[in-house]
Amino acid sequence: MKDLILLVDDDGAIRKMLRIALEAKGYTTIEAVSKKDAIESIALNSPKLVLLDLQLPDGSGLDVIKEVRAFSEIPFLVLSVMNAEEDKVALLDAGADDYITKPFSMGELLARIRTALRRLPVEETPANWDSGGLVVDFLNYRVIKNQTQIRLTPTEFQILTFLIKNSGKVITHEVLIKKIWGEQALNEMNSLRVHITQLRKKIEDSPSDPRWLVTEPGIGYRWVSH
Repeated sequence: MKDLILLVDDDGAIRKMLRIALEAKGYTTIEAVSKKDAIESIALNSPKLVLLDLQLPDGSGLDVIKEVRAFSEIPFLVLSVMNAEEDKVALLDAGADDYITKPFSMGELLARIRTALRRLPVEETPANWDSGGLVVDFLNYRVIKNQTQIRLTPTEFQILTFLIKNSGKVITHEVLIKKIWGEQALNEMNSLRVHITQLRKKIEDSPSDPRWLVTEPGIGYRWVSH
């Protein structure tokens, strides 16, 4: 299976055209129709590339780029009708990697995609995370604190893994809930808080003053590596 590409456009016909063309070349695609959907999908699914339309029903594609740049360096290839040089400069300054002006040929688009993907660093998922007496063995689902194994529930381990692998990034309540309980999850805020509380009791020396799993008030949580 080739790289996962996120298609962000509120026009269903355009998404269908792109999906058919890309999947015919072996790429895997997922879709988003709004700014909100796009940001959540990037956080939850970690696509390798985003094809982004600038005009979305709940905001601008530029806003998507700016918000995502706070936690990810994923390449953005913008599909736009703009022609003014100042607009293109603003787009690149916001963090876009490239742009292609509509209408475009599929051959040109595929070439731009290949170029963007070649710039990606090779990602390696570490077998474990180790810091300050806390060791997380991702492959064997084990957590060891001060040389003593700690028993986590599957949900606690899933939360811990997701936060560590996004170390330093603010993960919103909504993104974390959907990652753990699924896209259709509702009314899981209390469950999330309970799991976070239990997880802190198990891994933190001082759960009321956490060293690693810190709260971003009103937003979510952040894993702080030391």
